[in-house]
Amino acid sequence: MPDKHAILSASSSHRWIECPPSALLCSRAENQSSPYAKQGTDAHALCEYKVLRALGRDAKDPTEDLDYFDAEMDDCTDQYCQYVIEQLQEARALCADPQIQIEQRLDFSEWVPQGFGTGDCLIIADRVLHIIDFKYGLGVIVEADHNPQMMCYALGALGTYDGIYDITEIRLTIFQPRRANISTWTVSKEDLLSWAETTLRPAAELAIRGKGEFKAGDHCRFCAVKATCRKRAEHNLELTLFDFAPPAELDTEEIAEILPRIDELISWAEDIKDYALQSALSGTHYPGFKVVEGRSTRRFTDEAAVAETVSLHGYDPYERKLLGITAMTQLLGRKQFDELLGGLITKPPGKPALVPETDKRPPINTAKEDFDDNSQMNR
Repeated sequence: MPDKHAILSASSSHRWIECPPSALLCSRAENQSSPYAKQGTDAHALCEYKVLRALGRDAKDPTEDLDYFDAEMDDCTDQYCQYVIEQLQEARALCADPQIQIEQRLDFSEWVPQGFGTGDCLIIADRVLHIIDFKYGLGVIVEADHNPQMMCYALGALGTYDGIYDITEIRLTIFQPRRANISTWTVSKEDLLSWAETTLRPAAELAIRGKGEFKAGDHCRFCAVKATCRKRAEHNLELTLFDFAPPAELDTEEIAEILPRIDELISWAEDIKDYALQSALSGTHYPGFKVVEGRSTRRFTDEAAVAETVSLHGYDPYERKLLGITAMTQLLGRKQFDELLGGLITKPPGKPALVPETDKRPPINTAKEDFDDNSQMNR
């Protein structure tokens, strides 16, 4: 569930650790909940119900009260429930009496003023504390490795359970089924506490007072003031001041220097455009600009009436199309889909993309490498 009323929330820690003064600015900005956030809240409620039911605990089925419930959400939350129960069984191999806590409030205010959050699932056993966080988002793959939100949760869990169980390491898992992503990272208790003292506490002390240096970067993605932030503007406008040396065309090194900035530059430009449009619709005037009606496409006002009218005149109003893989899986169920159609599925190569060398995906052969390989074979 979202962290409510916390200026220094765990869910935004990736941002205020990097950019401490952003915390107070964001806390004063209007909180605009998106449909994606509400969809995630619904999915978390369903996860909680299914896990509690699998544990034999009383829980009210929330399905009728969910705005975004569908077959995909039902399947994803089933996967999450199965994973949690599997991890609990593993914990029982380490400890005779592990605990499992669902939607547990976690207090890490020892390091962060007013710091708290809600852990989706905690499995506490001797030696290993396992924290599992469910992510329903589809847009961004979330990694567990050095994830500040998860590390804050771990600190809160340690404060409650470290004296009860002999915990030496913490396992952090992001379960993101819509991206087929299960990311797990393990950190020792000593390293976690060291991070809390040397990184988390100093950043939190600055952030709660609105002090420190503004800093632009990947952490700006979900910042409430990202469109109007001057530091982010300066950061992106630096590219326009790039010192282009002769000759007239850019060389490989210069292009390599520009590439890492392009995605952020495009994102920043889109944020500015969206913010300006919404402001203009509310009455703000930007010199040299006006609000007009954009292009639109025609559509039927009543599809059922259209189908009936066309059918009466002897035509078939529908086009026949095979269900896609996701829809077919929902129709048949995952098990029957695999049994009936598993041998009829193929995954063609994805569209080539130029990414930093730190990306985890393996490189593919380029035209030059193919040429070099063929040359070696022909020798």
